[in-house]
Amino acid sequence: MKISCCWLFAISKFGYPPSLPDTYRALEEMAALKFKGVELEGVGEDNLRAVSGARQEIKARCDGLGLTVVNFCPVLPDLVHPEKARRIHALDLFKLGVETASFFGSEMVQTISSTPPLTFVGETPYKDALTYGQRYQVEVDPAFRWDALWGWLTDSMGACADEADRAGLKLCLEPRVGEIVSNTDALLRLMEAVDSDNFGAVLDTGHLHAQKEILPLSVEKLGSRILYVHASDNDGQTNQHLAPGKGSVDWDGVFLALKKHAFSGYVAVDVGNVPNLDAQYKKSKAFLESLAARLDV
Repeated sequence: MKISCCWLFAISKFGYPPSLPDTYRALEEMAALKFKGVELEGVGEDNLRAVSGARQEIKARCDGLGLTVVNFCPVLPDLVHPEKARRIHALDLFKLGVETASFFGSEMVQTISSTPPLTFVGETPYKDALTYGQRYQVEVDPAFRWDALWGWLTDSMGACADEADRAGLKLCLEPRVGEIVSNTDALLRLMEAVDSDNFGAVLDTGHLHAQKEILPLSVEKLGSRILYVHASDNDGQTNQHLAPGKGSVDWDGVFLALKKHAFSGYVAVDVGNVPNLDAQYKKSKAFLESLAARLDV
């Protein structure tokens, strides 16, 4: 098992999304915490273009710090926008994300299923990336059609999978609370619709545990389609991202199931919105290393 550091570390420290100077600071701090593998994100068009434009400097800094960018995530909600022109533009931006991931030498490019185009009354998912345990109230427009939304999603994910495949990358997606794909079975349905061997899963323990999933069963359902693991903990009531061991996630069950399916990818510490962040990342890394040694994963 290989352990990496999620971009949530940088978001927790410097905001959403971090500026380029703060991106450099975040990478330095990740290296200081003894991580070798890291994530990066490009959030929306402006930030994605900024990160891509600075990719030579970012890569040079990573090389100097002994860091490998194992996963790059262009965060592009317009991939499921009701307007076709917006979806096409988002796909063009995703292509830029793939180019950037390839330049970094990443193994994967990640995407999101986004929040559904409903009217949220009050709190909106991921308007603030670090707000957990929200309660949502929505108004459904009479013109809204689920089948149309599902079609936009499957078409966009299929196009993204093709772009990633052409670049020799895997495409991965994580179910997240409050998004169109929020649980294991929704992701399986999306995988069936997209029908691409290049499209895999991020097993996010924090989000799935908050969805009341039986996590070892989630591993069994996804099996070899799991490309990456985001490791965080919570009490199963909210989608908090606490340090592993600080909640009620069945870590032995999860990792024994991953071992059964010969998972050999990265497990990324995905802790955020907690006090003493550096210390929590150190403890999380040590927890996962001890777990892997004890279970021989």
